[in-house]
Amino acid sequence: MSNAPIIARKSPFPVEVVQGKTYFWCACGKSGRQPFCDGSHKGTGFEPVKYTAEDSKKVFFCGCKHSSKPPLCDGTHNGL
Repeated sequence: MSNAPIIARKSPFPVEVVQGKTYFWCACGKSGRQPFCDGSHKGTGFEPVKYTAEDSKKVFFCGCKHSSKPPLCDGTHNGL
């Protein structure tokens, strides 16, 4: 088990979210359904992060898995 997540990609995932819908962001980086969880975190010590959309709009989910504001991108990927 590693303490660091796998970098899925060094850029955010733009997603059109729907108001009131809940999304589960992959925190481990192993999911085949990036940026969302597919259960690949089992046994890693990571858990998906629940995100419920307040409005229908485009948001940018973190792709590098190192954001200080998960599940959303904060630009951390620029320093990796």
